[in-house]
Amino acid sequence: MSEEPVGEPEKPVVVPEKPAVEPEKPAVESREQRLGRLGRRTRLYAWAALFVAMLVVLILLIAANTRSVKLDWVIGSTHASLVWIILAAAVLGWLVGIMTGVVFRFRTRRRV
Repeated sequence: MSEEPVGEPEKPVVVPEKPAVEPEKPAVESREQRLGRLGRRTRLYAWAALFVAMLVVLILLIAANTRSVKLDWVIGSTHASLVWIILAAAVLGWLVGIMTGVVFRFRTRRRV
């Protein structure tokens, strides 16, 4: 009679298979992709520089126009700082420009 070992049966040996798809190697960036990436970076820096320049101009505008002036209305008059008058006029002009664009877009839109 043959003797069989007593205890746990042997586990089959599992050999790992090669992956079906090889891992991708890092792609080499084409010239067009590199120029596009550098162009986006340049535009970002240009916008940042423009923002800083506009901020400097705004600070200089505030510093140069701190005196109080008299505003004459149709009925009565008031005193206000020139800076606040300039900023209020700028915001009002910006809002009127946006509203004008919306109205023109609405009136010139094609009807379906």
